[in-house]
Amino acid sequence: MSERTLNEIMDQRRAKIKSLLAEGIDPFPHNYNRSHLVEEALEQFEELEDQAGVSLAGRLMSRRVMGKASFANIMDGSGRIQLYLSREDIGVEKYTMFKSLDIGDFLGVSGKMMTTRTGEKTLKVLELTLLSKNIRPLPNVKEKDGQLFDGFEDKEQRYRKRYLDLIVNPEVKETFIKRAKIYKSIRNFFDDNKYLEVETPILQPLYGGASARPFKTHHNALDMPLFLRIADELYLKRLIIGGFEKVYEFSRNFRNEGMDRTHNPEFTAIEWYEAYVDYFYLMDQVESLFKSLAKDLEQSVFSYNDCEVDITKPFKRATMAELVQEYADVDLSKADAAELLKVCRKHKIDAPGNANYGQLLDALFDELVQPHLIDPTFVTEYPKAISPLAKNKRDSDGTFVERFELFIAGNEFANAFTELNDPIDQRERLEAQAALRDAGDEEAQTLDEDFLQAIEYGMPPTGGVGMGLDRLVMLLTGNRSIRDVLLFPQMRPESNG
Repeated sequence: MSERTLNEIMDQRRAKIKSLLAEGIDPFPHNYNRSHLVEEALEQFEELEDQAGVSLAGRLMSRRVMGKASFANIMDGSGRIQLYLSREDIGVEKYTMFKSLDIGDFLGVSGKMMTTRTGEKTLKVLELTLLSKNIRPLPNVKEKDGQLFDGFEDKEQRYRKRYLDLIVNPEVKETFIKRAKIYKSIRNFFDDNKYLEVETPILQPLYGGASARPFKTHHNALDMPLFLRIADELYLKRLIIGGFEKVYEFSRNFRNEGMDRTHNPEFTAIEWYEAYVDYFYLMDQVESLFKSLAKDLEQSVFSYNDCEVDITKPFKRATMAELVQEYADVDLSKADAAELLKVCRKHKIDAPGNANYGQLLDALFDELVQPHLIDPTFVTEYPKAISPLAKNKRDSDGTFVERFELFIAGNEFANAFTELNDPIDQRERLEAQAALRDAGDEEAQTLDEDFLQAIEYGMPPTGGVGMGLDRLVMLLTGNRSIRDVLLFPQMRPESNG
């Protein structure tokens, strides 16, 4: 539609508003008393049939004017229903008004349920009220035999104008209804296990708990810089130190990084921490959480990334070293950083010459192993060099730590540690991270002196997990892009030229 045509249509609809007001009709009344949702009226059809007083409200989505009688469809948040309107039933004035309505207007209709000659459950309208006049036309949607076509298909515009996407493609709502059900299931899981749900700061004087670039802002009253959190880990650990032994938080996190099919700069995660447990306990717990989700969703097999994944089967477990040896064909018992760099070069994996052993092992894993991890797999024993908040693997030389990540269909879903609670070791590691930052690594972690002081008061043995919920929703709803599970994903500005 050209800009000129759009302006003409909108001018015509503004003129209709003036005409309605001149006739004493308020095109934007304050409320409407409806008796049923569309879904309820259809479900209770036998009880309601031929009984007057069924009042519904919704958006006009289609209409077929046939002289003295017409059919239309309205849609509310629960579904669509056909309306039958006649000049005889609602009077000449209201019928004339109905014929002048536009697709997208909101209507209040009252009448009784009936069945048409074709067997369709329909509301016979006896009273009609205009609830909101549409000025800007909806996308060009056509209907045939109850099916929509020529709808709002442009993906970019659907993300930018999600409200139109939800109107024209109502099946999209199912993803977000299911998302809410997933959140409720997770919350019930932790509440049933006696965890306390908490809230920690989004605006932080220092960011930490992950390796990522932050968003920075400024607090005018305090005249100080603040950061949007990249993770809530260090605050949740403060609560463990303070005596809360089981805590969890649904946290909105922000990372000033690239955007792709599985990354949005603003995302939702859940983190939980429990005193006196380790990462072996957490593996069992995460597996139980997934099986609880499968039960609540009444589904065990999910389609994701062209893979069929059964989350009710036992999850696999393997160390990072075992998997890299298998897929990179390298003997890690003899390989040092120099040897791993050669293997990276052999496989054309980008790695800086000054990368350490842990960074190189991780690079090999990302490129050669991760795409093959289809069935749910706990990858354990990560290099200490890339895990500054995890406890050393017990009975080891300190090269590896007690950390796992959960992989499904080639993507990472959870990250967990036996948390480091030795304040001396923790300080040394964060100082090492600070040195990396000074050397130019923008994703190295910051040194949080307040957290270091907190842990010096004593932190019990603790296990903690972080899980990205957007990616989890992608898995459980079968969506391939994170934008499809976010109501309002971040978008580049539209070009004006």
